[in-house]
Amino acid sequence: MELKQQLQEWINEYLKDTDYQLITLNISADNDILVEVDRLQGVDVDFCAELNRFLVEKLDNPSPALPSRESVDYSLEVGSVSLTDPFKTKMQFQKNLGHNVEVMMTTEGQSIKYKGLLVSVDEETFSVDVEEKVAVQGKKRKETQTVTHTWRFDEPKYVKYDLKF
Repeated sequence: MELKQQLQEWINEYLKDTDYQLITLNISADNDILVEVDRLQGVDVDFCAELNRFLVEKLDNPSPALPSRESVDYSLEVGSVSLTDPFKTKMQFQKNLGHNVEVMMTTEGQSIKYKGLLVSVDEETFSVDVEEKVAVQGKKRKETQTVTHTWRFDEPKYVKYDLKF
């Protein structure tokens, strides 16, 4: 069994009866392991430390299919997702309901960035209220209005929390 698959199983085992979700599991060529978790109520530092200890214990006593820590050196980092990281799961969208977000759309080779308030999340889509200049019938100048954009989760290049809004 490869290391990433084994780590995935151990992490799923640890998270099984919690409200935490695994967001990122990366292993670099130098065996630097990055584990990022998240949950609706935010991430507890003590929980990350406990998960880290659990994984270190597992890595120190691997199954016969994995190399021992004596033969392969690993570094392990367990933490929460950064505020500036793009959303990867529906739970992260739900967690940020009512917050300002940045949505990067790419259509026909052109990138368009939308900034606005995340107002809804359902099974397949999310909606963002964006202030835009809109042509109004009977008026010469465009007026700023709130326009609601709705996208499927797989449409944007990225969606992330907007710190600068």
